[in-house]
Amino acid sequence: MQNLIEQYRQTVNAAVRDQSRLRIAGSGSKSFYGRATQGETLDVTAYRGIISYEPTELVITARAGTPLVEIEAALAERRQMLAFEPPHFGSGATLGGCIASGLSGPRRAYAGAVRDYVLGVRMMDGKGCVLNFGGQVMKNVAGYDVSRLLAGSLGTLGLLLDVSLKVLPVPAAEVTLRFEMNESDAITAMNRWAAQPLSLSATCYCDGVLTVRLSGASAAVRAVREKLGGESVENAAEFWRMVGEQQHEFFQTATPLWRLSVPPSTPMIAGKQLIEWGGALRWLVSDESAESLRALVAALGGQATLFRSAQAHDAPFHPLSPALLQVHRRLKNSFDPHGIFNVGRMYSEF
Repeated sequence: MQNLIEQYRQTVNAAVRDQSRLRIAGSGSKSFYGRATQGETLDVTAYRGIISYEPTELVITARAGTPLVEIEAALAERRQMLAFEPPHFGSGATLGGCIASGLSGPRRAYAGAVRDYVLGVRMMDGKGCVLNFGGQVMKNVAGYDVSRLLAGSLGTLGLLLDVSLKVLPVPAAEVTLRFEMNESDAITAMNRWAAQPLSLSATCYCDGVLTVRLSGASAAVRAVREKLGGESVENAAEFWRMVGEQQHEFFQTATPLWRLSVPPSTPMIAGKQLIEWGGALRWLVSDESAESLRALVAALGGQATLFRSAQAHDAPFHPLSPALLQVHRRLKNSFDPHGIFNVGRMYSEF
């Protein structure tokens, strides 16, 4: 694979010399996310393969172009998993796209986000230098945790090469329960249950139905199930997959889809919604203007991202404060001083 890295280096150096831009591309499964970018395509799908997997150490290291399905299949053989349940949004989704997008699935509020499982990365910066950050253990960083900083950066800081991730065992038992209730009662219930040791691993509220997943030791799951009651859900794994991959009927709409991050106890927000993460994530289908919607969500202490839309939008992500914008610019200048990688993918300023 060293020859591929050398090809990438030559492409980067040529872009610097010609003052041109590069658009990092994997399978394209998440090309809808963020702003459109211009430049020569730097295809990284050929740089693939699992480098090492230590089931007893709960660590896997793979190249960025490795399909997620390959990684998940290898983990499943040893009854292990990526605990943050990354959405694929396409059959060819890669590890690099998973880390760069920073997106997590239904288990995120209870098991942690993508960045929480990134142990180390190898990357190429905007000068063609290969850099290593982190390692293969949890406590390996003094100072800034750069490896986790790359999670959610959408390729604006550099080209991901290798990623080491912490993995977890598959829970011994799981059960999914459903409860019929209104939105206000569902938000109250999710917040009340979150404060108790109830083995929660996912929550979803939509159209008058609250769906809850319990995961853990068999005895614990059985006890919580008896305590909460509710109706048991058959083929629950498929339900949670459809929610995570946005194949649930709620997401089948041409109207813009907004991703609202708010405090979990935030009261009802008007509009057609699907609520996850104990109330902290609200998917909203709305054609309301970005300005008014973001003003409403900001007043609640949250942020609003235009996740999907049939039309391109100049500002899909919630605007940064002047202080945060300055931090982002400094990071961009440090890793990509010539401004060649995925310029404008997150914000027009960089």
